[in-house]
Amino acid sequence: MPVEQINIDEFIDLAKSFPLLDVRSPGEFLHAHIPGAFSLPLFTDEQRKIIGTAYKQQGRQIAVDIGLKYFSERMKHVFDETNEIFKANKQENKNLNEKKDTLLLYCWRGGMRSSTMAWLLSLYGFKVYTLIGGYKYFRRWALAQFNKEYTLNIIGGYTGSGKTEILKKIKNEGQKAIDLEALANHKGSAFGALGEEPQPGAEMFENLLASELYRVKNHRENATNDNAYTKNENIAIWLEDESMHIGSVGIPKLFWNQMRRSRLFFLDIPFDERLKNIITCYGKYEKEKLSACILKIQKRLGGRETKNALQFLNEGRIEECFSILLHYYDKLYEGSLNNRENLHELLNKIPCSSVGINNAQKFALQNKEHLYKPML
Repeated sequence: MPVEQINIDEFIDLAKSFPLLDVRSPGEFLHAHIPGAFSLPLFTDEQRKIIGTAYKQQGRQIAVDIGLKYFSERMKHVFDETNEIFKANKQENKNLNEKKDTLLLYCWRGGMRSSTMAWLLSLYGFKVYTLIGGYKYFRRWALAQFNKEYTLNIIGGYTGSGKTEILKKIKNEGQKAIDLEALANHKGSAFGALGEEPQPGAEMFENLLASELYRVKNHRENATNDNAYTKNENIAIWLEDESMHIGSVGIPKLFWNQMRRSRLFFLDIPFDERLKNIITCYGKYEKEKLSACILKIQKRLGGRETKNALQFLNEGRIEECFSILLHYYDKLYEGSLNNRENLHELLNKIPCSSVGINNAQKFALQNKEHLYKPML
């Protein structure tokens, strides 16, 4: 079948239905890739390095000859690996197209690697689409998503308010929501890495966020309530209030500034209730891990409070330990909260007596007009 080159919008749209293959080297893929892609490298990292060195020192023809030599060995395994990717792709997404003869493919610039692999797979009978401009063009597209204007609603509240649970509730209702902490594999505090997978790199996090923004802005959700409202692109996207950095990754500044200018729905939950929630979330971890997290903030926490928190932890007085930490994070969040411009216009306080899914349901019920109606 003939290979077709397509633009980024067509490519992303088709990627919802067919496998997406990254034929760059394993190292390039590991650094960052288009979300949802599978790695099917044409060359190993070492082979790519050798070809690159030959190109610089000996010229294009020598580099091509070396590449063809590597390719002659590689091509024996490509068909079987591609079939395995089809199986894995189907397991990950049950809603994918059943056709097993169509796939999408990209390399760094949409050049020789993608065209070579596309040619081979087309000989095996696959219908192959390649991305014009390759991953480099995707990155340009991804960064452009952060320059766009969005209608955002921000869920705020002191640490332990259960903001993530409410975000999940909103998402389960079929509404537009993005869980930034889930994308970052981090809960945002010095303790945020506990129980999480390793964080993506900064570039990969941007790719994930850009793809999510595109998805929620441009595609309908399967809402269980008031489905007609989800057809409107002006429906607000719900996010949790975050610092610019979530662990080791950063929210792009232009987009974060939009978050700071957006309506803020603040969950007003008593300290004691939030303390219980924090103990439930983090009290289960080993003392050594908790101690290491406390020491990360010792300069800002202060020598005396750090010493007291560690002593309470070692004595098994978890409530006293976490009370010190929660007071610290409350002050930190309050400073960030009050640093917003026009806070009095953006802030909507939601009185809540406790943390949990019932509060999430109460929040959704009280703010139904914001969940389902477009910003005018």
